[in-house]
Amino acid sequence: MNWQDKSILIVEDDYLSTRFLTTVLRESKANLIYARSGREAVNIVQHQSDLDLILMDVQLPGMNGNEAASKIRQFNAHIPIIAQTAHAMSEDKDKSLHAGCDDYITKPINIALLMSKISQYI
Repeated sequence: MNWQDKSILIVEDDYLSTRFLTTVLRESKANLIYARSGREAVNIVQHQSDLDLILMDVQLPGMNGNEAASKIRQFNAHIPIIAQTAHAMSEDKDKSLHAGCDDYITKPINIALLMSKISQYI
């Protein structure tokens, strides 16, 4: 996949998860931008209009990923947001979708499924 003209915001506070996503997405040539908290993610989306997709961890310090997605939806209804979490219960998925996420993927992340979901949105 060649996404060199696409920008993906990775919202993740865990170093190893960030490294994993960076390694997986490096070959796509997408421009990767990073946020370590929900507040930082909201700020980046407010000030950077060229984002094509957000990979949003749900379990973040302070403002969690669902809260950040909800805030982002208040001013940007179009950017695709894929929630990522270690919680695999159906009510967790429902919370993320209700908060404004477009899709949901559980950890440990299946690489083929992740790439397929990203392709679907960008």
